[in-house]
Amino acid sequence: MLNWIKWLVLSAIALVCIAGIVAYSMLRMSLPELSGDKRTSAVSASVSLSRDALGQAIISASNRTDAAYALGFAHAQDRLFQMDLQRRAASGELAEWVGSMAVEVDKRARFHQFATRASRTFSQLPPSQQELLEQYSRGVNDAIGEMSALPFEYLVTGFKPRPWQPSDSILVVYSMYMDLQRGQVDLDLARTALKDTFGMDMLRFLTQPSQYQAALDGSRLPTGRAEIPTLSDTAKQASTAMVSQPPWDIGSNNWAVSGELTTGSGAMLANDMHLGLRVPIIWYRTQLKYVRDGENVSVTGVSLPGLPGVVVGTNGHIAWGFTNANLDNVDWVRLPDDALTQTIDSPIALPDTEEPYSITMSEFGPVRTLNNAQYALTWVAHQPYAVNLRVMDLDLAKDVDAALAIAPTMGMPVQNMATVDTAGNLAWTPAGAVTGRTLPSDTAITPDMVDDKWATQESGVPVVKNPPLGRLWTANARVVGTSDLPRFGDGGYALGARAVQIRDRLMDIETFAEQDFYRIQLDNEARFLMPWHRLLLNTIQANRGEFATDISLLEDWGACACPDSVGYTLVRRFRSQVMQDLLSPVLTALEKQNAPVSPLLRGVETALWQLLRQQPDSWLPNGASNWQHFLVQAYQQAKSRIIEEESPDNTLASATWGNVNALRIRHPFSGQIPVLGDMLNMDTAAGFGDSYMPAVQAPTFGASERFFVRPGALDKAILTLPGGQSGHPLSPYYRAGFEDYISGDSTPLLPGNIQHTRTFSPGATQ
Repeated sequence: MLNWIKWLVLSAIALVCIAGIVAYSMLRMSLPELSGDKRTSAVSASVSLSRDALGQAIISASNRTDAAYALGFAHAQDRLFQMDLQRRAASGELAEWVGSMAVEVDKRARFHQFATRASRTFSQLPPSQQELLEQYSRGVNDAIGEMSALPFEYLVTGFKPRPWQPSDSILVVYSMYMDLQRGQVDLDLARTALKDTFGMDMLRFLTQPSQYQAALDGSRLPTGRAEIPTLSDTAKQASTAMVSQPPWDIGSNNWAVSGELTTGSGAMLANDMHLGLRVPIIWYRTQLKYVRDGENVSVTGVSLPGLPGVVVGTNGHIAWGFTNANLDNVDWVRLPDDALTQTIDSPIALPDTEEPYSITMSEFGPVRTLNNAQYALTWVAHQPYAVNLRVMDLDLAKDVDAALAIAPTMGMPVQNMATVDTAGNLAWTPAGAVTGRTLPSDTAITPDMVDDKWATQESGVPVVKNPPLGRLWTANARVVGTSDLPRFGDGGYALGARAVQIRDRLMDIETFAEQDFYRIQLDNEARFLMPWHRLLLNTIQANRGEFATDISLLEDWGACACPDSVGYTLVRRFRSQVMQDLLSPVLTALEKQNAPVSPLLRGVETALWQLLRQQPDSWLPNGASNWQHFLVQAYQQAKSRIIEEESPDNTLASATWGNVNALRIRHPFSGQIPVLGDMLNMDTAAGFGDSYMPAVQAPTFGASERFFVRPGALDKAILTLPGGQSGHPLSPYYRAGFEDYISGDSTPLLPGNIQHTRTFSPGATQ
């Protein structure tokens, strides 16, 4: 009997070992070929694709279309899984791959019919851009075709990638629209629900401008002038304890200084785009060298797998970077009861079945029902001019004037473009698709108000070039002056605290080097929370005996989002709890209508402080005898939740910001792979940074790149990324560069020593 049991145990162990060997062998087989020669009819002349120690793709070609082929090949070798996710996320086809967990995500994407729009958009692109996408697709598909085994994500799911189509690259751009402007789409609907439910006075009150304003022309909007509306007892009684969590002040940073303010020649640019962080990371280190219009081109920066060309980077003459501009590019149209609509069936495929889904369409766009009324969405992403490849034409720009001429013709989610050149010039302008509609609205409009100019892209966008102080900054807050605001609107600007802090840091320094820019990017001083810190200390000082430990932690909070600060955690969560308790009557009423209320919370800071200072009786939450009592209760509740939900050992001492806000960059499939899944993730790092400060960081969100460059001194330029170049866990490039990101070290922008080279020669495909 014992021998029989022993034999079974040994057999089981042997089977596990064999399975492990087979799995490892399959993983090894799916590693791409990084060296060698290939003959292909896709290129017109010899092309080389090299990798350095970071895995950066260095491509040398005789023309741009051949370079696009090689970049497609490189992207597919290193990031096929990521590319597949991007196109499926936009087309609403994730559930076919990963199952029912993605059905609701697919429904949100299907609402916009991006798959149909992508094919139509591609057919309308200029022939030269179509050729670039076709060549890029050939590169992707040639790389797939030579794979001995598919990347492990396909082995785990049993799924196979379909060939890459040129229109799939259009879908990748649409996926960025969803990331960057979906909050704007929700915001206008939320404002409409707020106005309809509580009246215009409530809308004005909760959406007031804040004191944190840093427009480039210094213009300011008046603050704190809205009257506090009375909150009814009915709304308070109907409110629930938990409502939507306050959203992060997400976005990106860029800034620039003139050549007169740098330690060498040329103006200098900083750019750090804040996005969701996962494995593999979103950006791909790229250098493209080719000849175009008789000129030698060398562009270095980051590309987006799924698209040809460099998105943010430098060509040695200029450098450019982007942050989300938040101009108003949305109209919701309230339809009359007798409006003509049609229903389009769009069933969602699952691995073994399908989920019924249909879209209601009107002449103004897809229709959503809110509180028994129908609203049609008119959004710039639905327009023919929403997507093109004009950003690639920055490759030949010699100065900021050339870049400024290209910016308003770009087809992408509109961005704040900051650009600098070797002559020392600097400039800002909105770059990307801006609707020609001339009168933005914060709430839904009627059909007769729909502007025919929606069909045209705005070309007359504002420009700031060489400002007197020699400094520019953007951080998703209002950049346009108050005179331009009625034309371009508020599509959900960030509060502005981050922009103010960056502006002030720039004013503190007279001469800049790259490391000065890096220090600003890592600035985690808690300037925005300082008033909340004072309020909390004043609130609990009267009960020093009960809160002695808390007071000590608050007094030692460091005034920063530092890893070892418990006091920062207390202040941060206290603010969130106060916000939630005060606004829950309003938000509960909107949530019951299925209105997307979370975007409203980004702009309520002024209203919160008016309530706290004036303390109107109608807003005092139920259960509190007075406002002091309410604030103590809010703190006690926030503290209890910290200990129960965010402390590793259920003590206040371990609720450091480093633990609470720890950075966890994970692979989407790591949770589905037992035992070994965690090996796919980047190492967890202590939380450093937060919202409302230059060093933006959440557990799965933060700076997707740190880019500091003077076009005339590329040997000093820095490009640090939060992960490796390759998506293959056995690749030496899977984690390369991650440690520099975590430690705040400087990774060079320019490629290092070459380790591998693939060459592509014209001829019959091998």
